[in-house]
Amino acid sequence: MKGDVMLEFLKRLGGVSAPNKPESQRARFERLVSELNEALDELTDKPAVTVQPDSGHISFDMPEQFPDEALTLPKPDTTEATSEDRNDSEAGTDERSAEAGDEKEAKAA
Repeated sequence: MKGDVMLEFLKRLGGVSAPNKPESQRARFERLVSELNEALDELTDKPAVTVQPDSGHISFDMPEQFPDEALTLPKPDTTEATSEDRNDSEAGTDERSAEAGDEKEAKAA
């Protein structure tokens, strides 16, 4: 057993990684809480935290806008763009119909 520990130690020194062990529930929980706390530390407006005793779930009353969202451009209004595209395509159809009619008249003459 001592030889196995020494062998693993030497492998790690040599740059060979140890086999992936599944993360224990305690380690996973501690890691998640740590990551959550780090994320909360970065926020200027802290959300209110609610703990549901029955389920053990945690919920957050988040602010309307996070600091990084304030830097993004607003989403374009697609209703105006859609109606403009529709009008452009209808106008293009009318123009093509008129051109086709002109061609027919030219051939008939």
